[in-house]
Formats: sequence, C-alpha cells, structure tokens
Amino acid sequence: MAHIVVIGAGIGGMPAAYELRGKLSTQHRVTVISAVDYFQFVPSNPWIAVGWRKRDDIVLQIGPLLQRKGIDFIASAVQTIDATGNSVTLANGQTVPYDYLVITTGPRLAFEEVPGAGPIDGHTHSICTVDHALGFWADYEKFLENPGPMVIGAMPGASCFGPAYEFAFIVSADLRKRKLRHKVPLTYVTSEPYIGHLGLGGVGDSKSMLESELRGQDIKWITNARTTRVEDGKMMVDQLDEQGNLIKQHELPFKLSMMLPAFKGVDAVAAVPNLCNPRGFVLIDEHQRSKAYPNIFAAGVCVAIPPVEVTPVPTGAPKTGYMIETMVSAIVHNIAADLEGHPATATATATWNAICLADMGDTGAAFVALPQIPPRNVNWFKKGKWVHLGKIAFEKYFLGKIKSGNTDPIYEKYVLKILGIARLQEPSGPK
Repeated sequence: MAHIVVIGAGIGGMPAAYELRGKLSTQHRVTVISAVDYFQFVPSNPWIAVGWRKRDDIVLQIGPLLQRKGIDFIASAVQTIDATGNSVTLANGQTVPYDYLVITTGPRLAFEEVPGAGPIDGHTHSICTVDHALGFWADYEKFLENPGPMVIGAMPGASCFGPAYEFAFIVSADLRKRKLRHKVPLTYVTSEPYIGHLGLGGVGDSKSMLESELRGQDIKWITNARTTRVEDGKMMVDQLDEQGNLIKQHELPFKLSMMLPAFKGVDAVAAVPNLCNPRGFVLIDEHQRSKAYPNIFAAGVCVAIPPVEVTPVPTGAPKTGYMIETMVSAIVHNIAADLEGHPATATATATWNAICLADMGDTGAAFVALPQIPPRNVNWFKKGKWVHLGKIAFEKYFLGKIKSGNTDPIYEKYVLKILGIARLQEPSGPK
C-alpha cells in the first residue's frame, strides 16, 4: 500500500486529491494537508473586493468533502519536509510519512520585496486571498464616502498579471455604477514591458485590445514600472526604457491601492535541499517530477517556470487555472504508472494548455494559448460580454466540481475535445 500526501488544498490540491482517489485502487491512501480548513475560489476574489460576492459564496469547508471521497484531511501548516526520510512535520507537532508527495502549495506572497507594500504592515492591498480581498472591501466602503486617486497593478517580479487588469476594469465598472468614476483618477502600474504582455510575451492581439480598453475607460498606465517603495498615500515608481535605463521617476498619490506582489516558494518547500530554484519554486522534469527526489511531484504556482523572455523589469510566467489542471492530471497519471512499475519515460506529460477568462465588470477578455509557453499552436485573444457571463458560469461550474469531487465531467471532456484542447500528451510507443 502506498501513501500519497498532497500539500495544499487550492485549485491544484483539491483536484489532485480527487483524481488520485479516483485513479488509484482503494488499497492506496490519499491524505490532504492544508494550513486552512477551507477551499477558496481565488478567481472570484476581485468580485469579493468590490462587494459583488460574499465570502460564503466562494469558500467551501473541505473536510467533509474529502471525507466523503475516502480522502484523509489534516488542517495544519507544514513546517518541514524531510525529503530523504519521506515525511512532513506539521505545526501541530504531527509527523506524516509518505511514499509520494504532491506539492500544490501555491506561492508565498513576497510583499517584503517592496518596502511599504502589503495589506498587513504596508500601504497596499492584495486580492491574492479571500481575506485580503475582504480587507480591500472594508477600506473600499470607506473610500466611497470620500473618493480620490487609485493605483492598481503589479509589482516587480510579479507573474500573475491577468487579475491586476481584471481588477482595474472591475473597479472602474463598479465606480461607474455608483456614479463616482469621475471622482477617481485610475492609474495602472505594471512591471510588464507593454500593456497586454501578461508575462507571456503577449497572446494574440492582447496589446492593442487591452490598450484600447484602458483608453476607453480613461485608465492611465505606466509600463516597465519598477515600484521602489510605498508610503501612506504615495507610491514611488521608476519607469525604465527597453534597455532598462531610467527615463522617469513617478510619485503617485493614492487614497487606495491594490498591487499584486511577486511570488516566492513557501518556506517549508524552499528549505528542502536541491528541491527548488533560488526563488523557492520546485524544479521539475517534463513529468511534473522533482529533479532531485523521484517520489516528489509538484503542480501550480509553486513550480519553477523560467520567464518567457528577459524584460527590463523582472516578470514571471503565470500558471493559469487550466494549465494547473493539466499538471495535476499528469501527476496522477504518472504516480499510477509508477505504482504499476512503468518507467518515467513511458509516462504522460502535461500539455500546459492555457484557457483564461477575465471579467471586466460588464464585459470581459478571454485568451487561449496552446501551449501557454510559446511557440504556440493556437494563440488568440477575444473580448465581449460573453466572457463576463462565461466567468460567472465558470465560477458556479468549478465550485460544483469541488463539491462533487468530479474533476473531469464527461461534457467538459467533450467540449474541450471539440476545441482541440487536451490535458495530457500521451507517450508514444509501447509501455
């Protein structure tokens, strides 16, 4: 009997646990470990931050859901990982042995890299967690009584730019509904070299379409922005040219700000010798397997993916939702193959295909990148009200998947097959 331990219970961890339980025989044990006892649908956090959703709308208690599927659950943070001894030590003092370890922790939010940033000890908000989004909403309610300038964007080293654009447009839409938009100068500040870069070197017509949308909503922007520090009501930003030379220093006043931070690996993962790169992200091979420890796998934001290109201000490559699902499916497939004695060379690899829906309040933007990292077989970016409606539907759909434990319904397989989108690249030749 093998014991598979999954660290993290987010968009990667929950599907991983469900797929493992469905793929493996009942003689094998699956355990999920998470620092919190709930699942949060992170893509809905921008709606939380402007009061369009309540916490209970996007948060699920996961213990009963996992128990119903025969999956063990421990709500405690991981303190240390003994990769040679095959065990994890938890904050509650418990030591959990494993035969296979699946790391889906997500990132550590590196607010400390910009002095004065962050929602705890700094002057900027975040929408990276549901609690951070609720913190913005609390201050936003006060802001509405006496509005003023707002700065939204992404810090140097950030990799998840889609939610920053999304939030800027959602805030703009909410202010228009409240007849307050004319009182709020909005500035979008980003480390991207150009609007629509998205950490991906652009996708389809993302540059022209997002520039047009920003102009249409009277949102100013600063690209190649190296935010150096934040003070109460003031953000200092160095703007660089394409060669990385300073061309202008900005001192941006604001009454309210949301800036996505750079990501790093969580401390317990980053501390494992030879497991991670210098930023604490797990180094993996084409099978989602650790390069140093063959019984450790990783998926999601915690994996090391090099930037698609060098940029004047550092940017990372995003790990989008469907891309994470392809990683998870590959891990499950490959652990099952390993238990059956198949060599790694005969196992499947993730396609890393990306599908992204970004809400803009009353419209939206979508992109498909197959695969996410260029060069791509499919590369398009579209805008329309259908995306706004599609994201609402997807929220309900994904939460339904987490509730039911069915991570790959037959109709999803059918639709994606029609679109030519697959999770796995199967190996060729005999196994």
